[in-house]
Amino acid sequence: MALQCRDIPQLPGLGAIQLRGGSSGADNSVRWPYLAENRSFRQWVRGGELVFVTGISRHRSPANLAECLYEGKDCRISGLVVLTGDAYIGQLPSMLSRLADELAIPLFEQPYSLPLVDVTETIGRAILTEEQVQPPEGDGLADALVGRLGSHQLDKLIGQYLPGMQDRLAGSADLLEAWLAERGNQCAMAEALGCHRNTIRNRMNRLAEDMPPQTDPDETFKTLVLAHLLSKR
Repeated sequence: MALQCRDIPQLPGLGAIQLRGGSSGADNSVRWPYLAENRSFRQWVRGGELVFVTGISRHRSPANLAECLYEGKDCRISGLVVLTGDAYIGQLPSMLSRLADELAIPLFEQPYSLPLVDVTETIGRAILTEEQVQPPEGDGLADALVGRLGSHQLDKLIGQYLPGMQDRLAGSADLLEAWLAERGNQCAMAEALGCHRNTIRNRMNRLAEDMPPQTDPDETFKTLVLAHLLSKR
């Protein structure tokens, strides 16, 4: 899933950035951050940019900030971030928030005390990370989870919640698959796996014995089944 405007304040270190208007457009995808240094940025954007205006290189009056929103609407930018503080743009004009609501363009306020280079770097990294997540081949919840987590993170979580069980998980794949297919019916499981019912019972008992101590067996078994489902994706 692409990075969206609503995600910006949730990124690490960006909690000081606040959405001040245009919340109806908060699902807009952010293609890349862009710092607007000229009065007009029309010829420099291609759509989907999160545009930053600072007032450092050019005075930004309330009228010009409004022009930025209108121009952003025409250029299909994802949102506008205005840096405020004592030095340049003192405060965000109230009419700008109303205009952002009218145009459905997310309008953010960022304090000058938050270094812009850190902000754009964080956003850039988040965009690249989202792009590197491969779309799942299937369309189920398990496929989506694995696609979002990645195999490395999935292995790490399995090791955290099922310490020492990775090898047993792989060695019990057929047993867990049969348990799922036959809904825990051991007679049906034995028939599906071509063995005696006692073999199924013994394997289930050994699996239970290998589970981490001092944990709820039922909850751990559910975690084991979930790990099996995710691991085979």
